[in-house]
Amino acid sequence: MKTPTAIALALSLFSALAASASSPNSPEQDFDVVIRGGTIYDGTGGAPFVGDVGIVGQRVAYVGPHATAGGRTEIDANGKAVAPGFINMLSWATQSLIVDGRGLSELSQGVTLEVMGEGASMGPYSPAMKAEALSHQGDIKYPIDWTTLDEYLTGLTRRGVSQNVASFVGAATVRIHELGEDDVDPTPEQLDRMRKLVDEAMEDGALGVGSSIIYAPGSYAETPELAALATEAGRCGGIYISHMRSEGDRLLEAVDELIEISKESGAPAEIYHMKAGGRANWAKQKAAIARIEAARAQGQRITADMYTYTAGSTGLDAAMPTWVQAGGTDAWIARLKDPEIRKKVLAEMREEHPSFENLYLHAGAEGTLLVGFKNPALKPLTGKTLAEVAKARGESPEDTAIDLVIEDGSRVQVVYFLMSEDNVKELVGLPWMSFASDASAQAPEGVFLKSSTHPRAYGNTARLLGKYVRDEHATTLASAVHRLTGLPAANLGLHDRGLLKPGYYADVVVFDPATIADHATYENPHQLSTGVEWVLVNGETALMDGRATDARPGQVVRGRGWTGWPDGGCRVSAKDWTWAW
Repeated sequence: MKTPTAIALALSLFSALAASASSPNSPEQDFDVVIRGGTIYDGTGGAPFVGDVGIVGQRVAYVGPHATAGGRTEIDANGKAVAPGFINMLSWATQSLIVDGRGLSELSQGVTLEVMGEGASMGPYSPAMKAEALSHQGDIKYPIDWTTLDEYLTGLTRRGVSQNVASFVGAATVRIHELGEDDVDPTPEQLDRMRKLVDEAMEDGALGVGSSIIYAPGSYAETPELAALATEAGRCGGIYISHMRSEGDRLLEAVDELIEISKESGAPAEIYHMKAGGRANWAKQKAAIARIEAARAQGQRITADMYTYTAGSTGLDAAMPTWVQAGGTDAWIARLKDPEIRKKVLAEMREEHPSFENLYLHAGAEGTLLVGFKNPALKPLTGKTLAEVAKARGESPEDTAIDLVIEDGSRVQVVYFLMSEDNVKELVGLPWMSFASDASAQAPEGVFLKSSTHPRAYGNTARLLGKYVRDEHATTLASAVHRLTGLPAANLGLHDRGLLKPGYYADVVVFDPATIADHATYENPHQLSTGVEWVLVNGETALMDGRATDARPGQVVRGRGWTGWPDGGCRVSAKDWTWAW
């Protein structure tokens, strides 16, 4: 356990000085930046008000009526909304930010914090894990010059990123570190080592443990294993967050498991990208909501996040049984080449009620869109449906899916059309629902144009504020802003983030509620959203008049267990922490 006393004292002194400077919330002090005359949504969910925001250095110094003092930079926000920077609760910008630190598709929507770590995180890595990751890189190539998760995150900020970055430690990552990718249970000694890896990541600043348990090898983890890792997250001030074991046929059982893990571990729990997938399961959503709200009523801290689309995106691995994927990608492909194993896989892919989470079954071949290939020879198939490719090849869609995995040497990225628009709209209105793109931070240029993507990469937040808030009134703007800012920040236990409040970091977005809109489509996803005019990250301007600046002010945002905080470090249990609610 690291105890950097000098860092802690310096942070404590800095916080005291910042609080002292801004505690009067004075409109007469000098500012570096003043945002004038905007309608302020402070992130609490309270009523908005017209006023000014003053910034000194990296922090908000004033929020209130007209500030009489000037600033070196003055931003006219008349007729615009001024809010805390938005938090993306599930970002896959892990690789994209390495090659393009702007994070333009996210920055143009006002996102100032990318939260990573759904099941897999960028550390801790063993030498074998590094070699495996390097061998399966796709369009984006990069050296792996880090070992721990914190080394990865600090490396991003050292290279320069526009947004802040944070991460959960992946449950599958610590599993692979100790067990490899086979379908095995950990021995007590192995589980102890996995728990220790979680502790180390938490004290380095991870936000908790993230799982993704429809995919191999994460799916091989049984409930007690996940509860053990969540226990470590909880006693280190973090949460358990999960892509649950099912979002379709066994949705309600999966919600029950997440609630059980939270209760057993003492850690709050969040459901990643909540949905009811597959027409046959749409009616289950109300029962899932009822189970969550019953647990909340009993004092459990259960929340969720979502993306604002009726289609998801993942790989063709989610169309095949997980047993065939044991041992990793190369072992999976080798098995698929075996005629007898292939027959068995085909039979299970066609089962009406399979034992695994088969997204292809619910989307169908016509509802499975091919968007990402590693093999250049297959890239001309980008944008076609699985049904179209199968017809052209004269074979079944299931055979085509298997062949594409073999030919590409990857899981092949696809879009699955699974959800009901009415259900999406219902979820948008829930008071405990945050928002997540479940996508990388891209740009409509360069390496990103080598593949297609899901439009959520460019439009998730703008779609919420335009389509669902302004146009369809699924929720209020004050509530939406709260659930993009203050709510996720509180759920994560972030220090001085998520609100427009004196002393808090100056992550600020200025946008036009009347015009904000997403433009990305499934046919043409590489289109930036519009309507966000200014984005400040830690007091520096990252987006000006809708265009990215050269500033890269992003920082690593660390969880409460980070030993750099004066009160950081893991404790005996989750009960030793004070939680947001």
